[in-house]
Amino acid sequence: MNILVCISNVPDTTSKINFIENDSKFDSNGIQYIINPNDEFGLTKAVKLKESNDAKVTVLTVGEHNVEATLKKCLAIGADKAVRIDCPAIDAFSVAKEIEFHCKDTFYDIIICGRESIDYNGGLVPGLLAGFLDYNFVTNCVSLEVEGDKATFSREISGGTEISESLLPIVIGSQKGLVEESDLIIPNMRGIMMARQKTLDVIKSRGIKPKAYDLKFNKPEVKSEVKLIKPNELDKLIDLLENEAKVI
Repeated sequence: MNILVCISNVPDTTSKINFIENDSKFDSNGIQYIINPNDEFGLTKAVKLKESNDAKVTVLTVGEHNVEATLKKCLAIGADKAVRIDCPAIDAFSVAKEIEFHCKDTFYDIIICGRESIDYNGGLVPGLLAGFLDYNFVTNCVSLEVEGDKATFSREISGGTEISESLLPIVIGSQKGLVEESDLIIPNMRGIMMARQKTLDVIKSRGIKPKAYDLKFNKPEVKSEVKLIKPNELDKLIDLLENEAKVI
């Protein structure tokens, strides 16, 4: 079995975000990058499937050379091979198309993508990729079991969980619940040393033209000062709501 895990290289949520060039470009200076959390749940599940299904796990990202540290961490976690498609990840369409070409050259039974990345929260790449490849597709996936050429999975839906079956090949949109947070693999020294012996291939981009570009970024407005009213000052609260906030 051949499993591909698509990885997004995203800023740590604790990083201070700034923009440059008239707020048209993200400022990456001083930013700590991490594996997109939804992708990390998928990677951990892939490593578990590798152990139970005699599978080979490849991790792939679309990006420039600065993403290779994240790929090396994925190798230390347990992936067998890493692939970097050498071009900036500009929009979901071009990213999915670049991955599609790779998947036509190398067949994968299961492709796992995070349901969305935590930087743009677009959630488009898994569905686009499944459509381009004509693979079965499930997103918001919180459990996955594979036996032979059949996958049994659960996904979150409004008000509950849906359990389904599908033949392979399939694209999975992974999220928290696919594995527990306690099951996430922290690379140890042995994993880090073994990662140095694993392959990291750099593939030339197919030059897919993006269909969308970022024009301008805006930070959320600074929250106004909070006024605290004592429990026994009900009249003052009503006055502020009526005359200042003008909500009553």
